[in-house]
Amino acid sequence: MRRRSPSERNDYAIIREIYENDNSSEDFENELEKALEAQVQTIVIEPSKLGDETARWITVGNCLHKTAVLSSLTCLGTGVVWPDRGYVYLPFGFVSVICAGVYAVSWQMDPCCKYQVEREAGNLQKLPLHQLTSSSPVVLVRKDDVRRKWLQNTSALLAAGYCGWRIYDWYFK
Repeated sequence: MRRRSPSERNDYAIIREIYENDNSSEDFENELEKALEAQVQTIVIEPSKLGDETARWITVGNCLHKTAVLSSLTCLGTGVVWPDRGYVYLPFGFVSVICAGVYAVSWQMDPCCKYQVEREAGNLQKLPLHQLTSSSPVVLVRKDDVRRKWLQNTSALLAAGYCGWRIYDWYFK
């Protein structure tokens, strides 16, 4: 892992695609883990296999997050509009809770969930990509995800609470 200078220690890290031994893939993964744990602001991944796997992992986590939030909002919205039609909003509440639960168990504690894949050309031009040997590196940028997690967990809990209340109301009143 190479960095710019000691004063900009956590500015960026480049995982270079240099095959020095038979365990190079593991070396790349270890370098990525070190960069993630060091909370480097920008990580450039040259090895295409590692970059693709990391980008897919982040994409799946983003999909779970968005599905949890959108289904909980849909659950709450349709529950307010059609409170007597549980078959409309209960599935959305169920999907929201499941997605939020899977995200919490599998992604929330992973240091990779604090990063997003940078695709915007303007931001990529600011990086020293001319130093790279790979023609298509994956660039990860660290993002603050506290509000995102708060939104997801709160909306899923609200949807679960609403569904639970409606089910209780139907069967016990």
